Amino acid sequence: MSLVNELIEAGIHFGQRRSNWNPKMAPYIQGVKNQIHIIDIRETIKGLLLAKKFISKTVSEGGDILFVGTKRQARGAIESHCIACSMPYITERWLGGLLTNFRTVRDRLKRLEELEGLVTGGGMKSYSKKMESQLTRELKKIHRNLNGVRSMSKLPAALVVVDVNREMNAVREAKNLGIPTICLIDTDGDPDFSDIPIPGNDDSMRSIDLVLRELAAAVTDGKTTRQTSAPQAGDSGDGADGEALAPRRRSVRSRFRVDDGPTGVDGGEAVMAAPAVEPAAAPANPA
Repeated sequence: MSLVNELIEAGIHFGQRRSNWNPKMAPYIQGVKNQIHIIDIRETIKGLLLAKKFISKTVSEGGDILFVGTKRQARGAIESHCIACSMPYITERWLGGLLTNFRTVRDRLKRLEELEGLVTGGGMKSYSKKMESQLTRELKKIHRNLNGVRSMSKLPAALVVVDVNREMNAVREAKNLGIPTICLIDTDGDPDFSDIPIPGNDDSMRSIDLVLRELAAAVTDGKTTRQTSAPQAGDSGDGADGEALAPRRRSVRSRFRVDDGPTGVDGGEAVMAAPAVEPAAAPANPA
Protein backbone atom coordinates (compact mmCIF):
# COMPACT_ATOMS: atom_id res chain seq x y z
CA MET A 1 0.00 0.00 0.00
CA SER A 2 1.34 3.43 -0.95
CA LEU A 3 1.99 6.11 1.64
CA VAL A 4 -0.76 8.28 0.15
CA ASN A 5 -3.35 5.52 0.59
CA GLU A 6 -2.13 4.81 4.11
CA LEU A 7 -2.54 8.47 5.06
CA ILE A 8 -6.04 8.62 3.58
CA GLU A 9 -7.10 5.44 5.37
CA ALA A 10 -5.74 6.87 8.62
CA GLY A 11 -8.03 9.90 8.15
CA ILE A 12 -5.27 12.47 8.04
CA HIS A 13 -7.44 14.65 5.78
CA PHE A 14 -10.16 15.15 8.42
CA GLY A 15 -9.79 18.60 9.96
CA GLN A 16 -11.66 20.38 12.73
CA ARG A 17 -15.23 21.63 12.68
CA ARG A 18 -15.90 24.56 10.41
CA SER A 19 -16.63 26.77 13.42
CA ASN A 20 -13.27 25.91 14.98
CA TRP A 21 -10.68 26.85 12.40
CA ASN A 22 -7.86 29.27 11.79
CA PRO A 23 -8.31 31.28 8.55
CA LYS A 24 -4.55 31.08 7.99
CA MET A 25 -5.06 27.38 7.21
CA ALA A 26 -7.28 28.20 4.22
CA PRO A 27 -4.56 27.36 1.63
CA TYR A 28 -4.41 23.82 2.99
CA ILE A 29 -8.17 23.17 3.04
CA GLN A 30 -9.91 21.52 0.11
CA GLY A 31 -13.54 21.75 1.17
CA VAL A 32 -16.20 21.19 3.83
CA LYS A 33 -18.54 18.27 4.48
CA ASN A 34 -20.89 17.84 7.43
CA GLN A 35 -19.40 21.03 8.93
CA ILE A 36 -15.93 19.38 8.93
CA HIS A 37 -13.02 20.87 7.00
CA ILE A 38 -11.31 18.50 4.58
CA ILE A 39 -7.55 18.97 4.30
CA ASP A 40 -5.95 18.81 0.86
CA ILE A 41 -3.95 15.56 0.98
CA ARG A 42 -1.60 16.93 -1.66
CA GLU A 43 -0.55 19.70 0.73
CA THR A 44 -0.01 17.08 3.43
CA ILE A 45 2.28 15.02 1.18
CA LYS A 46 4.10 18.16 0.09
CA GLY A 47 4.84 19.17 3.68
CA LEU A 48 5.84 15.63 4.63
CA LEU A 49 8.30 15.35 1.74
CA LEU A 50 9.87 18.69 2.57
CA ALA A 51 10.15 17.75 6.25
CA LYS A 52 11.79 14.41 5.46
CA LYS A 53 14.39 16.00 3.25
CA PHE A 54 15.20 18.70 5.80
CA ILE A 55 15.45 16.19 8.67
CA SER A 56 17.65 13.82 6.68
CA LYS A 57 20.08 16.59 5.76
CA THR A 58 20.09 18.11 9.25
CA VAL A 59 20.83 14.77 10.93
CA SER A 60 23.50 13.91 8.37
CA GLU A 61 25.26 17.17 9.32
CA GLY A 62 25.35 16.17 12.98
CA GLY A 63 22.20 17.82 14.31
CA ASP A 64 19.60 16.19 16.57
CA ILE A 65 15.83 16.45 16.22
CA LEU A 66 13.70 16.96 19.33
CA PHE A 67 10.21 15.42 19.05
CA VAL A 68 7.49 17.07 21.13
CA GLY A 69 3.95 15.80 21.70
CA THR A 70 2.29 15.78 25.11
CA LYS A 71 -1.25 14.90 24.03
CA ARG A 72 -2.43 11.39 24.80
CA GLN A 73 -2.76 10.39 21.15
CA ALA A 74 0.88 11.22 20.40
CA ARG A 75 2.77 9.97 23.45
CA GLY A 76 3.08 6.31 22.56
CA ALA A 77 4.05 6.92 18.93
CA ILE A 78 6.65 9.55 19.78
CA GLU A 79 8.27 7.43 22.47
CA SER A 80 8.47 4.27 20.35
CA HIS A 81 9.78 5.97 17.19
CA CYS A 82 12.26 8.17 19.05
CA ILE A 83 13.70 5.26 21.01
CA ALA A 84 14.05 3.34 17.73
CA CYS A 85 15.97 6.16 16.02
CA SER A 86 17.76 7.38 19.20
CA MET A 87 16.40 10.93 19.22
CA PRO A 88 15.31 13.03 22.24
CA TYR A 89 11.63 13.52 22.97
CA ILE A 90 9.15 15.16 25.32
CA THR A 91 5.83 13.42 25.95
CA GLU A 92 4.97 14.85 29.36
CA ARG A 93 4.58 18.49 30.38
CA TRP A 94 6.87 20.93 28.59
CA LEU A 95 9.05 22.56 31.23
CA GLY A 96 9.41 26.28 30.66
CA GLY A 97 12.96 27.17 29.69
CA LEU A 98 13.84 23.69 28.46
CA LEU A 99 15.51 25.32 25.46
CA THR A 100 16.07 28.92 26.52
CA ASN A 101 17.51 27.88 29.89
CA PHE A 102 19.06 24.61 28.81
CA ARG A 103 21.96 24.79 31.26
CA THR A 104 19.54 24.54 34.19
CA VAL A 105 17.87 21.55 32.55
CA ARG A 106 21.25 19.84 32.28
CA ASP A 107 21.72 20.44 36.01
CA ARG A 108 18.40 18.71 36.70
CA LEU A 109 19.50 15.76 34.58
CA LYS A 110 22.68 15.50 36.64
CA ARG A 111 20.45 15.42 39.72
CA LEU A 112 18.49 12.58 38.10
CA GLU A 113 21.68 10.59 37.62
CA GLU A 114 22.66 11.31 41.22
CA LEU A 115 19.34 10.04 42.57
CA GLU A 116 19.43 6.95 40.36
CA GLY A 117 22.93 6.27 41.69
CA LEU A 118 21.58 6.37 45.24
CA VAL A 119 18.90 3.82 44.34
CA THR A 120 21.16 1.41 42.49
CA GLY A 121 23.98 1.77 45.03
CA GLY A 122 21.74 1.28 48.04
CA GLY A 123 22.60 4.72 49.41
CA MET A 124 18.91 5.60 49.72
CA LYS A 125 18.63 3.28 52.74
CA SER A 126 20.97 5.50 54.74
CA TYR A 127 18.34 8.25 54.88
CA SER A 128 15.32 8.46 57.15
CA LYS A 129 12.03 7.14 55.80
CA LYS A 130 10.73 10.68 55.36
CA MET A 131 13.78 11.81 53.40
CA GLU A 132 13.76 8.59 51.37
CA SER A 133 10.15 9.26 50.42
CA GLN A 134 10.97 12.83 49.36
CA LEU A 135 13.94 11.73 47.26
CA THR A 136 11.85 9.00 45.63
CA ARG A 137 9.16 11.50 44.65
CA GLU A 138 11.82 13.85 43.29
CA LEU A 139 13.32 11.02 41.27
CA LYS A 140 9.98 10.05 39.76
CA LYS A 141 9.13 13.65 38.87
CA ILE A 142 12.44 14.39 37.13
CA HIS A 143 12.37 11.01 35.36
CA ARG A 144 8.82 11.58 34.12
CA ASN A 145 9.52 15.05 32.75
CA LEU A 146 13.09 14.78 31.47
CA ASN A 147 13.93 11.15 30.82
CA GLY A 148 13.34 11.59 27.08
CA VAL A 149 16.00 14.32 26.81
CA ARG A 150 18.61 12.88 29.17
CA SER A 151 20.93 12.14 26.24
CA MET A 152 20.48 15.62 24.70
CA SER A 153 23.84 17.27 25.43
CA LYS A 154 23.28 20.26 23.14
CA LEU A 155 20.40 22.30 21.77
CA PRO A 156 18.45 20.47 19.06
CA ALA A 157 18.91 21.48 15.43
CA ALA A 158 15.13 21.32 14.88
CA LEU A 159 11.84 20.46 16.59
CA VAL A 160 9.10 18.11 15.40
CA VAL A 161 5.83 19.14 17.05
CA VAL A 162 2.44 17.44 17.14
CA ASP A 163 -0.35 20.01 17.61
CA VAL A 164 0.95 23.59 17.55
CA ASN A 165 -1.82 24.89 19.81
CA ARG A 166 -0.99 22.47 22.62
CA GLU A 167 2.78 22.87 22.30
CA MET A 168 2.83 26.65 21.90
CA ASN A 169 5.38 27.11 24.70
CA ALA A 170 7.83 24.79 22.96
CA VAL A 171 7.25 26.45 19.59
CA ARG A 172 7.77 29.93 21.03
CA GLU A 173 11.04 28.93 22.70
CA ALA A 174 12.28 27.42 19.44
CA LYS A 175 11.29 30.57 17.57
CA ASN A 176 13.14 32.77 20.07
CA LEU A 177 16.32 30.74 19.52
CA GLY A 178 15.93 30.49 15.76
CA ILE A 179 15.46 26.70 15.88
CA PRO A 180 13.40 25.44 12.90
CA THR A 181 10.09 23.73 13.64
CA ILE A 182 8.28 20.98 11.74
CA CYS A 183 4.66 20.74 12.83
CA LEU A 184 1.78 18.37 12.22
CA ILE A 185 -0.90 21.05 12.23
CA ASP A 186 -4.69 20.76 12.10
CA THR A 187 -7.13 23.30 10.64
CA ASP A 188 -7.37 25.08 14.01
CA GLY A 189 -3.62 25.75 14.19
CA ASP A 190 -1.50 28.72 13.14
CA PRO A 191 0.95 27.76 10.34
CA ASP A 192 2.96 30.93 10.97
CA PHE A 193 4.54 29.19 13.96
CA SER A 194 5.86 26.37 11.78
CA ASP A 195 8.78 26.54 9.36
CA ILE A 196 7.59 23.36 7.66
CA PRO A 197 3.87 22.75 8.28
CA ILE A 198 2.45 19.30 7.63
CA PRO A 199 -1.30 19.93 7.43
CA GLY A 200 -3.19 16.97 8.81
CA ASN A 201 -5.34 15.48 11.53
CA ASP A 202 -3.39 15.82 14.78
CA ASP A 203 -6.03 14.03 16.86
CA SER A 204 -5.92 10.64 15.14
CA MET A 205 -3.48 8.13 16.61
CA ARG A 206 -3.06 6.42 13.25
CA SER A 207 -2.29 9.59 11.32
CA ILE A 208 0.14 10.78 14.00
CA ASP A 209 1.90 7.41 13.98
CA LEU A 210 2.23 7.39 10.19
CA VAL A 211 3.71 10.89 10.04
CA LEU A 212 6.15 10.15 12.87
CA ARG A 213 7.11 6.86 11.21
CA GLU A 214 8.11 8.71 8.06
CA LEU A 215 10.00 11.41 9.94
CA ALA A 216 11.83 8.81 12.06
CA ALA A 217 12.79 7.01 8.84
CA ALA A 218 14.30 10.28 7.61
CA VAL A 219 16.33 10.48 10.84
CA THR A 220 17.64 6.98 10.23
CA ASP A 221 18.56 7.86 6.65
CA GLY A 222 20.40 10.94 7.85
CA LYS A 223 22.36 8.93 10.40
CA THR A 224 23.65 6.57 7.73
CA THR A 225 25.38 9.49 6.01
CA ARG A 226 26.26 11.49 9.12
CA GLN A 227 29.81 12.77 8.98
CA THR A 228 31.71 12.65 12.24
CA SER A 229 33.54 15.83 11.26
CA ALA A 230 30.35 17.77 10.49
CA PRO A 231 29.75 20.92 12.58
CA GLN A 232 27.45 20.23 15.52
CA ALA A 233 24.37 22.44 15.41
CA GLY A 234 23.50 24.20 18.65
CA ASP A 235 26.57 23.20 20.66
CA SER A 236 25.86 25.84 23.31
CA GLY A 237 24.21 24.56 26.47
CA ASP A 238 22.47 27.79 27.45
CA GLY A 239 20.74 29.02 24.32
CA ALA A 240 23.38 31.63 23.52
CA ASP A 241 23.57 30.44 19.93
CA GLY A 242 20.17 31.85 19.01
CA GLU A 243 21.62 34.38 16.62
CA ALA A 244 23.73 31.75 14.90
CA LEU A 245 20.68 29.54 14.39
CA ALA A 246 18.41 32.32 13.16
CA PRO A 247 19.65 32.30 9.53
CA ARG A 248 18.89 28.57 9.35
CA ARG A 249 15.28 29.19 10.39
CA ARG A 250 14.68 31.96 7.87
CA SER A 251 15.93 29.88 4.96
CA VAL A 252 14.45 26.46 5.72
CA ARG A 253 11.75 26.55 3.05
CA SER A 254 13.97 28.20 0.45
CA ARG A 255 16.74 25.61 0.84
CA PHE A 256 14.52 22.61 0.10
CA ARG A 257 11.96 21.98 -2.61
CA VAL A 258 9.60 19.03 -2.89
CA ASP A 259 10.54 18.39 -6.51
CA ASP A 260 14.15 17.75 -5.48
CA GLY A 261 13.08 14.24 -4.53
CA PRO A 262 13.69 13.77 -0.77
CA THR A 263 15.07 10.54 0.56
CA GLY A 264 12.73 7.58 0.46
CA VAL A 265 9.92 9.31 -1.47
CA ASP A 266 9.38 10.12 -5.14
CA GLY A 267 9.44 13.87 -4.62
CA GLY A 268 7.08 16.00 -6.67
CA GLU A 269 5.71 12.98 -8.51
CA ALA A 270 4.17 11.72 -5.26
CA VAL A 271 2.45 15.07 -4.75
CA MET A 272 1.06 15.17 -8.27
CA ALA A 273 -0.07 11.55 -8.00
CA ALA A 274 -1.87 12.13 -4.70
CA PRO A 275 -5.61 11.98 -5.32
CA ALA A 276 -7.86 14.85 -4.39
CA VAL A 277 -9.99 13.59 -1.51
CA GLU A 278 -13.67 14.25 -2.02
CA PRO A 279 -15.36 16.19 0.80
CA ALA A 280 -17.98 13.43 0.92
CA ALA A 281 -15.41 11.27 2.68
CA ALA A 282 -15.85 13.22 5.90
CA PRO A 283 -17.47 11.37 8.83
CA ALA A 284 -20.96 12.41 9.85
CA ASN A 285 -20.10 12.27 13.53
CA PRO A 286 -16.38 12.84 13.99
CA ALA A 287 -14.75 12.08 17.29
